[in-house]
Amino acid sequence: MKKIFKTLIFAAFMAASFTANAQDQEIRLFSHRGGRLEHDENTMYAFKKSYEAGYRGYETDIRLTADGKLVLFHDNSLDRCTDATGSIESKTMKEVEAIKTKGGNPICTLKEFVDFFKDKHNDDLYIEFEIKTNEKLYTQEKIEEICDKIYKMVTANKPEGAVYLFTSADYRALRYLQQKYKTTDMLLITSKPVNDETIALCKAMGITRLGAKMEGTSRASVKKAKEAGLTVSLWPGLCVEDLMLGAYLGAEYMCTDRPLEYMKFCKEKAPWLKVRY
Repeated sequence: MKKIFKTLIFAAFMAASFTANAQDQEIRLFSHRGGRLEHDENTMYAFKKSYEAGYRGYETDIRLTADGKLVLFHDNSLDRCTDATGSIESKTMKEVEAIKTKGGNPICTLKEFVDFFKDKHNDDLYIEFEIKTNEKLYTQEKIEEICDKIYKMVTANKPEGAVYLFTSADYRALRYLQQKYKTTDMLLITSKPVNDETIALCKAMGITRLGAKMEGTSRASVKKAKEAGLTVSLWPGLCVEDLMLGAYLGAEYMCTDRPLEYMKFCKEKAPWLKVRY
């Protein structure tokens, strides 16, 4: 009860702090890994639950199996989300198919994911496909392999009207996509806030979307990023206080680990906040 009261007071304060111009702001919310704090993350069960609730924005993570198949999984190690050990990269697809998440769901393939959405024409879809490469597990050759496979599968199954973004914290993946696929729509994700450094990095890389950490981000820096022609997405989205703070800072996009809670809060407690799901 105390937490709910504090949240409502915070919401009231944030609502009062918006100017008339700020109230014209619209935030696109997207379900992070299908809503990892409400559902079994990165599973079709999670994505379908968010879809059924009305969400059309999503984020997911993609890795390459030992035999070159694309699956959705966030961590370098299997142990947090499953009872298996090792990594996705150390398993063949047959071995991955034998693994269940701790929630009892199969590990989802990228094909299953894009197949679910490919007939959702004019459904206002927004999806971030994060390429989870790193220097330890992915050589440059592996970078090129996973990028080529993801790009071809995603673009071949993209429905009309959808916004599909390729994103990564590994600059090698983004550079390769830029060089080979000239019109690729990308987002640079960083664990740093929106600041002069991250704005300059986006500009230097020729990327117009910045996904930055909320901590350390200011309204002034978000305004500066927008003036530089960048679209700003903020994370994390752990609680409704994060949503309200992101709105105050001027975020245009925000992920949420609690998509159902966010939707309920916006409809019941913050109807003045303009959001798209």
